[in-house]
Amino acid sequence: MTRNLLFAGALLVAFATVPARADDILDAIDQSRKAYQAGDMAAAKQSLDLASQLIAQKNAEGFAALLPEPLSGWNAEKAQVNAVGAAVFGGVSAATRSYTNAKGDTVEISISGDSALLMQFAPMLSNPAMAGALGKLVRVGSQRAVQNQDGDIMMVVANKVLINVQGSADAASKMAYAQAIDVAKLSKM
Repeated sequence: MTRNLLFAGALLVAFATVPARADDILDAIDQSRKAYQAGDMAAAKQSLDLASQLIAQKNAEGFAALLPEPLSGWNAEKAQVNAVGAAVFGGVSAATRSYTNAKGDTVEISISGDSALLMQFAPMLSNPAMAGALGKLVRVGSQRAVQNQDGDIMMVVANKVLINVQGSADAASKMAYAQAIDVAKLSKM
């Protein structure tokens, strides 16, 4: 049983590294429909799971495109994307990028969505009284966010996307990076 789970997990990771095209998604959905009509429920589910994974990958790539360019005096690593299927943690699409300045200060921004866990966490951050228990409430543009004592920033966009800005840099640098994220575009994803 454990061996089968490990094999299934390895396959999932292998599929997560293959870039998705819209046609791949439509092909997987069409294969699922055909399998369903033929009465092959296992194949129908497998094809739908594949389509779901490919959509999660596409979302993660969209998140990566919205990570800001390095601010003046900073360098950035290439954005990393990750899409874990619904079988693991309820599914999650994420993109992360790290930034470093000449002094060695770091900022890491992560944008994640498609998560059942996020859906449970979002109402807590959306409620000012509950969010205030996590740290100081601040504004990042028109978006409400929570900033902890280390200056790390957490905000939920459109009740579906979680943004974390953290690292060893000072609070002002983390705020500048949080403000550089195009929240308007992110809310439309």
